[in-house]
Formats: sequence, structure tokens, C-alpha cells
Amino acid sequence: MTGSNIAVVIEDDPDIRGLIGEVLEQAGFTIHAAGTGADGLELVRQHDPIVTTLDVSMPGMDGFETAKRIRAVSQTYIVMLTARADEIDTLQGLQAGADDYMTKPFRPRELRARVEAMLRRPRVTASHPEKSVAAASEPVEERADAGWLVHRGLRVHPEMRLASADGTELDLTRSEFDILADLMESGRRVVSKTDLAIMLRGERHTGASGFVSEHDTRAIEVHVANLRRKLGESAVQPRWIETIRGVGYRLTAS
Repeated sequence: MTGSNIAVVIEDDPDIRGLIGEVLEQAGFTIHAAGTGADGLELVRQHDPIVTTLDVSMPGMDGFETAKRIRAVSQTYIVMLTARADEIDTLQGLQAGADDYMTKPFRPRELRARVEAMLRRPRVTASHPEKSVAAASEPVEERADAGWLVHRGLRVHPEMRLASADGTELDLTRSEFDILADLMESGRRVVSKTDLAIMLRGERHTGASGFVSEHDTRAIEVHVANLRRKLGESAVQPRWIETIRGVGYRLTAS
């Protein structure tokens, strides 16, 4: 079972590592810290944290490679931290499996807020299922008795956090799964990139109306592109997810 109050901090700068650890300790986490990607990966294996912060520029195995290896063994929430604000680095981080991406210098309050927002999103283990996104008023093609949402061979179970396409299980990151589940729940109703960004921050049902930046909406585009790649579909001739240019996404027609 994943530790609900355990966090792993992977950062080669001891001062920043200490600051992150202090911020997360104040938020109620038990901290395990490492200065290299290899050591951090081992901590993730040992402690199965609910959240992991990860520096990009580290000696040896960098943050991108570390994120890929962590994602292969854990569903921990990954927040990547970097001094590089280039868009290509942001995209590479999200493609490596990160759930969020922050540039240094960062405000401790913002880091804590980002982590707390992720934890408001559904997290499920085999023995502790939690209620997921609420059912939309517009049904999808088929809603099975067991809680499955089905559309043209694509099957998603929000509470068990399972997804498959044509009988093949999909290996999705948390953000990819949450976006797919939200689109499945919404059916043919268009879901905007802004709304998806707010959903990923866990703020849709809290009444919060936080600012959604261009970075946030670009991150949604990357998540959807990664999701499509794993589904094996084209954005030009989609089987499942249709792009509504300038707005967002919706399911294709049945």
C-alpha cells in the first residue's frame, strides 16, 4: 500500500533539498531525501511515496530518466523542479511521466499548494478505492452495471482506475487517466483545456477559480498527445478523442 503521508525528495542541492523537505514536513509528510536519481529511485522502491519531487539537472542520471524509471515502478505523484523554463523541458518532463512541473526559484507556498491540489484528485489502491469524478448528465455510449464507461472499444473504470482499449490494458499516468475519465464522463459535451487544468488541480468542485496559465493549458495538450499516443490514434482521424479547435476536447460520435 502506498504511504499516504510519505514523500520522497530527489534534489542534488542540499539547501534546496532541505527547503523542500521542510515545506512538505509542514504539510504533514514524512520525508525521505536523496541527492541522486539512482538513490531517489531506490527510496521510491522502498517507501512507495504518495508524492515525489524531482530535480531535473542532477549528476549521473538526470531527472527525465529518473522520472521514467520511477513511473515504471510506482504511481507516485511526480512534481519536477528545474531552473530551466524552456517549453521543451516542460514537455519532456511531462512526457517522462511527471504530473506537474515547476521552475526555480519557486515559492514554498506554491509548491505546497501544487502538492495539495494533486492530493485532492482521486487516488485508488486495491484495498482503498475512493470515489472518482461524478457522473455527467450526458451518458456515454454505454454505462455498464459494474461501473465501466465504454465507448467504441475503450473501457474506463474511474473508481478502480482501470482503462483498456480493444481488450488491451492501458498504462497511463495519473494525469492521463484523469483526463480520459473526465472525457468519458462528459460524453459529447466539449471539455475545455481550462476546465481540464482546473480538474487536474482538484479545484473543479471546490468553488475555487484559480488562474489557468498558458503553461497549464500547454501541459493539457501534452497530456492529451501522450494519451493519444498510448491509444494509438491520430489527432487528424481520431477514433476516441476529438479536438475542438480553440476550445478543448470531447469523445467522438458513437
